[in-house]
Amino acid sequence: MSTETTPFCYRHPERETHISCQRCGRPICPDCMNQAAVGFQCPSCVQEGQRSTRSGRTAYGGRRPEDPTLTSKVLIALNVAVWLLITATGGRGSEWIERLALFPVGQCWFGPRMSPGVTEEQCLPAGGDWIEGVASGGWWQLGTSMFTHVDLMHIAFNMLALWFLGPQLEAAVGRLRFLTIYLLSGLMGSAFVYWLTPEFTPTVGASGAIFGLMGALLVVAYKVGADYSQILLWLGLNVMITFFGRGLISWQGHLGGLVGGVLIAIVLVYSPRKNRPVWQGVGVAAIAAGFLIAVVSRTLVLV
Repeated sequence: MSTETTPFCYRHPERETHISCQRCGRPICPDCMNQAAVGFQCPSCVQEGQRSTRSGRTAYGGRRPEDPTLTSKVLIALNVAVWLLITATGGRGSEWIERLALFPVGQCWFGPRMSPGVTEEQCLPAGGDWIEGVASGGWWQLGTSMFTHVDLMHIAFNMLALWFLGPQLEAAVGRLRFLTIYLLSGLMGSAFVYWLTPEFTPTVGASGAIFGLMGALLVVAYKVGADYSQILLWLGLNVMITFFGRGLISWQGHLGGLVGGVLIAIVLVYSPRKNRPVWQGVGVAAIAAGFLIAVVSRTLVLV
């Protein structure tokens, strides 16, 4: 094979390699590989990183967290706290579900059941409790539904995934960027649910945000030339669960979260190094604007 198509270590030109430095992208051989948060770095980039240790920045501009598990612990605690609240107040019959779940349109609540199609004017005189939907003003549900679970297995699986995926991603991109991926991916999942789920179907769960983490980690691993087979395996397993559990599992939220995570990660890791924070800010703002446009346009269709 010719040297035009085969990569060779930039420090040892006689050594063929298929590993690249996560910071500069140059090919490096095993003798030049230095373990990083995700993938490997070459000796030159390690030295550059040591010179800038005082800034404590990750390869993508974020501040390097002292404890990359902290944010995931806080997010898990919030999800568990909401689940305990719902469980302690009636489980599926809890009034907190009607306040926190994502309802595309307003619905009438009679005790533990919904009555789709009943208007607010008909609901209240009949002794029902009117629940606002996103289209009728319950905009907060796009965010609160991300922290709401009812079933034990649902929250257990999502939090286990968050515990395994979150610290890896936070170590790679920094705390603020990690939170941006998690929250905006979850909101993108909510937007897909808002558009693609039947109007009277309530949706809960952090799965959209979790799929966003998987998509983002896949992009980061691809960027640094790391082995992403385990991420693909995890993603494939979740896609299979989503497919076979359709009707009970929100494929809409999963798809939206995955798309959101991939797009945000592309913006964060492929932004030019020069003026990187500006490029990242503009890119993330554009994705957030797309989310808002999707929500507003869907609302105009429903009202």
